[in-house]
Amino acid sequence: MALLQARQEILARLAKLAQAHDATHVLIAGDMFDTETPSERVQRQALAAMAAAPELQWWIIPGNHDSGAAEPLWASLRSHLPENVHLLMTAEPVQMAPGVTLLPAPCSHRFPGQDLTAWMDECETGDNELRIGLAHGGVLEFGSSAAGGGDSAETISPQRAQAARLDYLALGDWHGRFEVNPRTQYSGSPEPDRFKHAGRGQCLLVELAGPGQAPLVQPIETGQYHWQEVALDLTPETDPEAAVTSLLPPERADWRYHLMLIRASGWVTPPQRLALEQAVARYAPEFCHLELDLSAVGTEHQAGDLDLIARGGALRVAAQELMQAAEDPALAEQDRKVASAALNRLFAYTQDDGDGGERA
Repeated sequence: MALLQARQEILARLAKLAQAHDATHVLIAGDMFDTETPSERVQRQALAAMAAAPELQWWIIPGNHDSGAAEPLWASLRSHLPENVHLLMTAEPVQMAPGVTLLPAPCSHRFPGQDLTAWMDECETGDNELRIGLAHGGVLEFGSSAAGGGDSAETISPQRAQAARLDYLALGDWHGRFEVNPRTQYSGSPEPDRFKHAGRGQCLLVELAGPGQAPLVQPIETGQYHWQEVALDLTPETDPEAAVTSLLPPERADWRYHLMLIRASGWVTPPQRLALEQAVARYAPEFCHLELDLSAVGTEHQAGDLDLIARGGALRVAAQELMQAAEDPALAEQDRKVASAALNRLFAYTQDDGDGGERA
């Protein structure tokens, strides 16, 4: 809920940052909404945040998540549109300011099937005018390179700024900051919603001194919440408490603004595994989100661990059978993993006194 609230407040934060840096235009390269059906409350509050900064001009294109095909959404926005907000629904040049032309490439559909920036190459503008492109989509390939949308007809040419004589091409779709080249950049999401891109969200402050001159691009932190995915390599000699605390941010008072995913790997003993889980559970309430991923961690079961479960009786028999299954090379790997996980759970259950502590 707190993260959702922060995302809803991002337009107001962008306005304050623009004012603080004497910017007069804000470009939103699609996906202002993450759905084609945002509630009327979300729509109206977004428009109100932009209207509250009347000295700023907001230039908005649809993205793949709020594409132009969502006619009810864009019709609703137009019916309440403040004078300083401009919805760019067609691929045609717009005069942003004297001597400055904006060339938008709005997403007409979620999968447009073509490079929507191609028209910019043939678009003529006045002599000595700044040419700024605004588009949403992938350059290169998502997954195999830093940013892009796949090797398909709709992939934006990484040479578009040069081919279309653009002084700057502002791109959206990739959720992290990425520089294709000095004139073509993704700002990333101003308030991220996933671990894929570490840190806080950013916007880009872009200064264009004149046609043909290199842009001056300055990243500015905008996100309230800090995302971090960290690796933790474990061995049976690892001190679980020390291992976890060494990864935590230094300013404890700021933990509530952190979302951290600890991806562990290696091998541990059952007591270590339990200690890791308990350490994370102790600190988690102070974070916006703190998660421990043990899926890549193997457990080194020892005979002494069974004594901690039970020295006799049915529990001891069950523990021995699970340990034998976990170490049986004749069983399939998945079956061994299931047995190991069951033994870990049994160990944790028998050590829990019901109040989060351990049995004496």
